[in-house]
Amino acid sequence: METTQLLKGVLELAVLAVLRDGDGYGYDILRRLRTAGLEEVGDASVYGTLRRLFQAGLLTAYVVPSEEGPHRKYYALNEAGRDQLARSAKVWRGFASTMDDLLSGGLAHR
Repeated sequence: METTQLLKGVLELAVLAVLRDGDGYGYDILRRLRTAGLEEVGDASVYGTLRRLFQAGLLTAYVVPSEEGPHRKYYALNEAGRDQLARSAKVWRGFASTMDDLLSGGLAHR
């Protein structure tokens, strides 16, 4: 199974989780995802996900001037984003648990 295919389904959850730990701008969020082990995540996917989450009202954004180049647009979780993260994390944990059971053969013994 390709990691890139799995990422499509969970990238929003991963971005929300990264932002739970602190605000960030696009490249910073991408770097944090890759550092966490999602090396195959693409730049365009992360920027598109940030736009969708912002448009859905799950993130706030603000601009910070940079002395080294263009201004940076930072994203932060808002209350709706924290609620979505909690709901999505619950769904993910249930799904991951079911998959673990299936892969270990645990369901056959119930």
